Amino acid sequence: MKKKIAILGSTGSIGKCLINIIKKDKRNFEIILLSADENYKELLRQAKFFKVKNLIITNKHSYNIIKKNRLSKNINIYNDFNNFKKIFKKKIDYTMSSISGIQGLKPTIEIIKYSKRIAIANKEAIICGWDLIEKRLDKHKTEFIPVDSEHFSIWYALQNTEKNLIEKIYLTASGGPFLDKTLKKLKKVNINQVINHPNWKMGKKISTDSATMINKVFEIIEAKKIFKVSYNKLAIIIHPKSYVHAIIKFKNGLTKIIVHDTNMKIPIFNSLHLSKKMINSKKLDFNILNNLDFRVANSKKFPLIKVLKMLPNNTSLFETILVSTNDKLVELFLKNRIKFTDISKKMNKMLNLYTFKKYKKIKPKSINEIIDMNKKIKDKIEILNKKR
Repeated sequence: MKKKIAILGSTGSIGKCLINIIKKDKRNFEIILLSADENYKELLRQAKFFKVKNLIITNKHSYNIIKKNRLSKNINIYNDFNNFKKIFKKKIDYTMSSISGIQGLKPTIEIIKYSKRIAIANKEAIICGWDLIEKRLDKHKTEFIPVDSEHFSIWYALQNTEKNLIEKIYLTASGGPFLDKTLKKLKKVNINQVINHPNWKMGKKISTDSATMINKVFEIIEAKKIFKVSYNKLAIIIHPKSYVHAIIKFKNGLTKIIVHDTNMKIPIFNSLHLSKKMINSKKLDFNILNNLDFRVANSKKFPLIKVLKMLPNNTSLFETILVSTNDKLVELFLKNRIKFTDISKKMNKMLNLYTFKKYKKIKPKSINEIIDMNKKIKDKIEILNKKR
């Protein structure tokens, strides 16, 4: 019997990777739903190839265009995520949630009800709304798998392992394109240099987050929430080759190291098949293993690492403030409205504002509370930046 699946964000890098995996095993899958924001051309190509009957495209302009397209006949096309009840008559086997940003939180939470297993590649959803996600997972008995290479590696390494045996979890960071640049030179870097990641082919936003190292701060927060460990059991370590994805030291003296190619196909493939099928991958690279080159993460060069010291141990709306601040500052940088080094400077000022410190004690109670805070923060940064 074919596995029924849905892909939220099918035209992004994660979605396309999953699409390519399914293409090689097409007879075993039926795609029930694909979604995108603006890229209606790619969405239609995917729908035509897999004969998908349900599409969601959230951008109004793209939605209007796709509705008029002759290829869209006999396809149910929706403009928002309020139609899951119409699309899913019973639980499907697998959902990939790879919509970027906080806008991915609501559909991620809503689709849990309709899926036996959900793979989440949306950092913001986990950071800002993990408690809401976890409650929904428990309520509907839906299996969860993280798709970030680091978190998937930790998840895989911890199978059938008692959490109280964990002594330390190390998340590896490549250091991005500026690992060996001086602080002085960072003041003059341009957008093309920032998004030119040495190991991974990624979008502009995530590439910028890698260059500032805020992506590792986010991954530490995710790991804390997903694996229910305290911040003092988590650490960032620089590993320029991106070959080792996680190191877990146990109290019994043993250490697990998870290694795989710098290819997101591996965690995505395994989230779909749960290691029950074989994947073609490169041979173990002993040249890299003989020179792993681990380094301490330098908070002078990557000042956003210090953000971890500001975070409360409890779940709070402060995480939403952090994510929203970063989103807006990266947007301003990619529009050439601020310098690369301004991201960390302005982030530090924003997070230290007395107005926002109270939110460290306030736990988000709903999706709308998180969405409202996101808008509030972005509006405030826009106003502050115009006053410069």
